[in-house]
Amino acid sequence: MPRPFRFGASLLTSAPAAEWRARCRRVEELGYDVILVPDHLGMVAPFPALVAAADATERPRVGTFVLNAGFWNPSLLAREVTTVHDLTGGRLELGLGTGYVQAEHDTAGLPFGSPGERVDQLRRTIDELGRLLDAAKCRVPLLLGGNGDRILRLTAEHADIAAFTGASLVPGDKEGKLAPVDSTEFDQRVARYREFAADREEPAELNLLIQRVAITDDPAHTLRPLLERRPDLTVEQVLDLPVILVGTLEHITGKVRALRDRYGFSYLTVLEPYLEAFAPVIEDLRGNPLAAPDRRLLGSPHE
Repeated sequence: MPRPFRFGASLLTSAPAAEWRARCRRVEELGYDVILVPDHLGMVAPFPALVAAADATERPRVGTFVLNAGFWNPSLLAREVTTVHDLTGGRLELGLGTGYVQAEHDTAGLPFGSPGERVDQLRRTIDELGRLLDAAKCRVPLLLGGNGDRILRLTAEHADIAAFTGASLVPGDKEGKLAPVDSTEFDQRVARYREFAADREEPAELNLLIQRVAITDDPAHTLRPLLERRPDLTVEQVLDLPVILVGTLEHITGKVRALRDRYGFSYLTVLEPYLEAFAPVIEDLRGNPLAAPDRRLLGSPHE
């Protein structure tokens, strides 16, 4: 039996109190299940924003998507987590990651480290934070995710929610520029995670970050800016990317069902610019949950 769908809304920009509350209430009205915030300099500060979001709404959970472990001391982070857990009535979901934007570390005067060093730091944070939260009897769902084998193994070992971005850092870029991975590499990364998670007693919930949403009868026109940046890809190849939801409403809802049937993605996160565009998809999926997926997307993944 597949997991029920959940939908997260990633809010990126800070705002005065009344505007922030109205934005969060709109997210709730549109049917999203989780209000999420990132952890980047220049964007909204995670924990006060989540407390305000929970205060403005009734139903959605709230979560970090995701905290940069390099920004946080585990003891201080445990204080933040337990406080927000209490102030939100237990609605907090904690997302953690290694961080990938070197320029932010440089601005903050913090060491960036190699990829391996950042994974080591994340592991230490998970271990120490888990010990502190256990002592405080504070249980929050943990979301982890990434592309490399070490982070996928760590996710398989510890995460309640395994998150995939479907994108990777552009080599040598210090500003955090990401490019979508192709469908073959995406299949391989999900299959690798499943290898590491094969011995879990309870499977993790699988989350996918959607990079673009547009309901349209002319996907080629909508995708033109992306194709100009990736001239090596055709329209068909871009439309095949799991993180791109562009096309008619019927096509998109079929693709979302196929992503759950093929990979197990039942929890989708949508970036703030696409919240309104994705809302009809939520309505259609919840109003017609048994409709068939797009069979063209259900080829066997690499296992």
